Amino acid sequence: MQTTAGRLARLGFADGARAERLLDELGPEAVGDIDLLTSLVAAADPDLALTSLNRLAEQDPSVLGALRADPGLRARLIGVFGVSAALGDHVVRHPDHWHLLGGAPDANRPTAEELRAELLLAVGAEPDDPEPRATDASTATLSALRAAYRGRLLHLAARDVTGVVSLPGVTAELSDLAGAALEAGLAVARSEHPEAGAVRLAVIGMGKCGARELNYISDVDVVFVAEPREGPDGSLDEHAAIKLATRLAQGMMRACSTSTPEGALWEVDAALRPEGKAGPLVRTLASHLAYYRRWAKTWEFQALLKARPVAGDAELGQQYVAAMNEMVWQAATRDKFVEDVQAMRRRVEAHVRGGEADRQLKLGPGGLRDIEFAVQLLQLVHGRLDPLLRRRATLPALGALSRGGYVGRDDAKALAEAYTFLRQVEHLIQLHRLRRTHVVPEGNADLRRLGRSLGMTADPVGEFTTRWRRHAMEARRLHEKLFYRPLLQAVARLPESEDRLSTAAAKARLEALGYADPGGALNHISALTTGVSRRAAIQRTLLPVMLGWFADAPDPDAGLLGFRQISDKLGSTPWYLRLLRDETAVASRLARMLGTSRYVTGLLMNAPEAVAMLGSDTELAPRPVEAVLSEARTVVARHPGDAEGAVAAVRALRRRELFRTAVADLSGIIGIEEVGQTLSGLNDVTIQAALDAAIDKVEMERRTPLGTRFAVIAMGRLGGIESSYGSDADVMFVHSPLEGVPERQATETAFEVANELRRLLALPAPDPPLLIDPGLRPEGKAGPLVRTLASYAAYYERWSSPWESQALLRARFSAGDAELGVGLLHLADPLRYPEGGISGAAVLEIRRLKARMEAERLPRGADPALHTKLGPGGLSDVEWVAQLIQLRHAGSRPSLRTTRTLEALGAAVAEGLLSEADEAVLAEAWRFASRIRDAIVVVRGRASDAIPVDARERRLIARALGYPPDGTEDFVDDYRRATRRARRVVERVFYED
Repeated sequence: MQTTAGRLARLGFADGARAERLLDELGPEAVGDIDLLTSLVAAADPDLALTSLNRLAEQDPSVLGALRADPGLRARLIGVFGVSAALGDHVVRHPDHWHLLGGAPDANRPTAEELRAELLLAVGAEPDDPEPRATDASTATLSALRAAYRGRLLHLAARDVTGVVSLPGVTAELSDLAGAALEAGLAVARSEHPEAGAVRLAVIGMGKCGARELNYISDVDVVFVAEPREGPDGSLDEHAAIKLATRLAQGMMRACSTSTPEGALWEVDAALRPEGKAGPLVRTLASHLAYYRRWAKTWEFQALLKARPVAGDAELGQQYVAAMNEMVWQAATRDKFVEDVQAMRRRVEAHVRGGEADRQLKLGPGGLRDIEFAVQLLQLVHGRLDPLLRRRATLPALGALSRGGYVGRDDAKALAEAYTFLRQVEHLIQLHRLRRTHVVPEGNADLRRLGRSLGMTADPVGEFTTRWRRHAMEARRLHEKLFYRPLLQAVARLPESEDRLSTAAAKARLEALGYADPGGALNHISALTTGVSRRAAIQRTLLPVMLGWFADAPDPDAGLLGFRQISDKLGSTPWYLRLLRDETAVASRLARMLGTSRYVTGLLMNAPEAVAMLGSDTELAPRPVEAVLSEARTVVARHPGDAEGAVAAVRALRRRELFRTAVADLSGIIGIEEVGQTLSGLNDVTIQAALDAAIDKVEMERRTPLGTRFAVIAMGRLGGIESSYGSDADVMFVHSPLEGVPERQATETAFEVANELRRLLALPAPDPPLLIDPGLRPEGKAGPLVRTLASYAAYYERWSSPWESQALLRARFSAGDAELGVGLLHLADPLRYPEGGISGAAVLEIRRLKARMEAERLPRGADPALHTKLGPGGLSDVEWVAQLIQLRHAGSRPSLRTTRTLEALGAAVAEGLLSEADEAVLAEAWRFASRIRDAIVVVRGRASDAIPVDARERRLIARALGYPPDGTEDFVDDYRRATRRARRVVERVFYED
């Protein structure tokens, strides 16, 4: 036989035995009251509701009879008790407040004037007084204000949880109640200042308070404006008036936030005022206007969208709002509007705590802030020309945007539903403890209460979680497309009954989102989406999201143009659009690359199939040199007798690997040192493959074996395994005749091979060239292109100079006959690693050469501080420091025998030749300068050693390096700082003994 406790548990009580005991304590009539039990079982949390009811009955037993007599009272009181433990505590402290919930709910809905009057009376002020003044500012008065406020909160919550009032009605009443509390707080402040009548003070509601969409528990954002009051006896001067108004504002804020036995109301936050917390709390209207006209940023005008007088001098408040509105709707025409918008979006995303992102209703992906930000931005962009969009609250503004064709009807409807649901959940979470929170709880009991509050009874936890996730996902999806889907409609042919964005409005929106050529962008959108083909249909699905990703990239116009060009090349390929549609990571990364790098776009234009590798970091990881070399040799073998075709195929392989490297670089998958290694290895492979093809061609044309061994020695940055995207391949050629082959004949053959190698790699092709530069060979351009090993030995023994010893520090084997290459390196070792180090005279010559190079080789008109190679603290400075240390000490310290700059500096530290601090400074400058050189090529598609003077190009490079849209000056400052520090080390280590 089932016990009473068991029956109660089956009905929905979590603790059946406790529920049985509490019901017994209510008395026999309560135990047999089926209607009461039904109401308790229907509550969001039956156990919580019964607990609060039991506590209230102890204070006022008459409540039980009233509940039996008034079904409406029963539903409202039990409903509130099942949702809010805090309001249950309030009613227990103030047992008479349950009477507020009786009668017809619609008839009891208070007006803003009634709320104001009630709270003013609570502090002893006269509502009809033009400037109400409270009895005093005592704790008793403040407690009375809080009790009256929470009584009204109880009344509203009861109507809310029983479905009598809609979400807009709830938020409007909460905002009116906050305004009434601010008015009462101001009355309390006046009680402390008898002279308060000498100043006019208006309290402007901002944020949700100003928009009449306040939460149950939230900071109340305000701005204060004041003026001296003119009177028959004269008025205060402006300075004195502002001081008095500031004391009144501070008193009002204390009246609302001070903790009392009844707790506090909420914080009054004035941080949205001009200059934020650093600015004066109160200003005159003229001072506000002066600030906004000269200094305000876009986010401050966005905040003013919500401004509304809520307390104090209503006439002054209206003057303030009218004056501000004239400027708010011109914000989209201001300089740096686009940069400000992008910075605002980053701030929104940055405010989410990592562990809470998935449960954040406000700041998480698909959260309330996403929706509010999108709506407000669209209002700023289009409200300048369309006054119908000038609404404070989110839902009315969204409706106006939809009616005007600025947002799709279905999108607006779905977004409004998601927003409404998320706000309802936010309210229920806050009501539980009357705490300011926007995080969905994790406990099953809390989730069950939320689900049941929303009418989910079969599986409250599962149903709520599913619905919440669906709405959040839908909000995020719609938010991403909200700006962009109507742009497609603006260039599409739609039925006449459909509202659509005008061409002018579409251009304004694109310009606001960062597109420099909105007309061109609309042409691209039209070309991609027009028609009835499956390709156009998929593009119409892709583009709303892609356009957003392009807008987030440094150069949205270039991104969209590149996307159109690649889509034209691959649009008929079945896998391309399907890949972008189904693989978000591919589409997102493609948009960022196209909007960042002309270099990557150019590579992709000629190897569009490489798009497929964008979806995986693993695919973008550099391949081992051995694997690339094996593939290159296979490619060459497929073109017997066709050296040009073989090298063209190898260059196509190189193009694909350059794309892989550049994308991995821009994505942060590899660092600058690994970029240099990868590019150097790829250049070695390309030279080896071209050398194989050149040898095959020469042998075929001569119809005889080569007759000599041939090797390519890497020099310069290639030798240092530090190649950049724009580097030439500095090399030397060496050969060694086979036994029985005359040296002259072998040299002629080797000369043909070297020239053929250079010709093949210089042939016009749709990829970045790899120019072979043999300028570092003995005697430079005046010397033979190819020498035998014996010729190198004779030259170095008799004629070599210190600069050649320095150049040989970078020498390493690159391609051809490895044994021969190593032989030349052994030959060079005594020169580059001299026993006992180079002489003092050689050191002086190297220093003179460095000084002359700084003076003569810098391009005319170039800013030395911004030249990454030859400027102070740049690449040359750091590399010459490392090389001088090697020339002086590598003969006796083998750890210094490396071709790589940073390895040499690290070895110098280990050998005690350089301090760790100096090495860190030099390495930082070298890495920074190397990254900038690479970024210049990647962004512009062509090489340069100088940071561009053009502001736009400089901004694009800064963005490619990871700086925010407004970080260009930080980028230049960081570089100047790093190189200044490096130069100080260079002057001490390189130029001083």
